[in-house]
Parts: sequence; C-alpha cells; structure tokens
Amino acid sequence: MDFSLLRVLPLHKHPEYLKQCCEMINEEWPRSETARMMSLQASCDFLPTSLILVNDRDMLLGHCKLTRIPSLPRSCFVETVVITKTMRGKKLGTFLMNKVEEYCKKMLRLEMVHLSTKGQEDFYSKLGYVICPPISIYGNYTPNFVSPNMITQNDSAVPKANIDTDDIALTQPPPPPPMPKCDNIKKDNSLRSNKTFMFKYLL
Repeated sequence: MDFSLLRVLPLHKHPEYLKQCCEMINEEWPRSETARMMSLQASCDFLPTSLILVNDRDMLLGHCKLTRIPSLPRSCFVETVVITKTMRGKKLGTFLMNKVEEYCKKMLRLEMVHLSTKGQEDFYSKLGYVICPPISIYGNYTPNFVSPNMITQNDSAVPKANIDTDDIALTQPPPPPPMPKCDNIKKDNSLRSNKTFMFKYLL
C-alpha cells in the first residue's frame, strides 16, 4: 500500500462521496438512510466534521466523524471510525487516525482527542491513547432562569382580576416535583456505558 497516494478530505467539501459514505457506514452500523445522510450533511469546517479517506483513483476507503465535547472545548470526540471491509488489514485505520489527529491539531486547533471503544483498546493504545473517565458529548443548553422581560410582557398581556389567593391555593393541584438536573443525567448515562473511554494529547 502506497500511503503517499492516499488523501483525507473534509466530506462537506466533497459531497459527491455522501451516498457512498452513507452506504459504507450503514453496512457497519445499520441506520435509516435519511438519518445517516442528515448526520453526514451536518459536517462543516468546525465541528461536527466528517473526514473521508480516498485513494488516487477517487475510491472511498474510510470515514471518521468528529463531534464537539461541550465540557471540553479544547478536545473533540471521535464518534465513528470505519474502513471499507474490502480494505481492512492494510493499516489504513492507523493512517486515517494519524491524519485525523493532524487535522484536529492544525485545522481545528485542538489539544486533545477523546473516543470510546469496545474491543479495540489495543489498537488505540498503540496510537498513544490512554484510558480515561467517561465523558459526555451532550450539553445542557436549556436556561434555568426566566427573563424579567418575559415576566413583564406576560403580565401586561393578561388583564389582572381581583382573585382571592386563598381560593387558588385550595383549587390548584400541588406543583409537580422538580425535574432531575441534566448534569446528573449526563453522568448516569456515561457511567452505564460498557465501552472504554480513551484520550490522547496532541503534541
């Protein structure tokens, strides 16, 4: 394998590979074509980003998707890595990961890369990754406060009436219990994972 003939390209700049990429990933992890295509089409110059591996004959050989980690802005999460089945065992996975790390460092200006795996710990260890605590790629963006302007607008929009507040207390049901904090949900979901989380500093 002449690695000098291989290229790693941003998928969003080469949309002609979208269909092939969708089929290759779905062969490994089945999913509806519509959902997969939407995920791939979200690729951009920042994150999320899909990178593809092609040869000198413009044949698609592999794919890697990077997504952001809200709690770690200086890192990204390797969501998927796949090499087309007919080209496995030729060290293309190692080549792709090396190029992905180079892209993260030079283009995205990141300092770390995180990932999770099940059964490929040795492969990533040889690339310099070490085991780390679970992390979540999900963030909480729901505001936990009400804007004073919203209250003012709502109050002015509804005419006030003379109502006995004691009657309200007797007729209204008690308020529902508070929703669990998103941070707790995030931690619980991470801890339930049966995958091994690993990371690497981009030196």
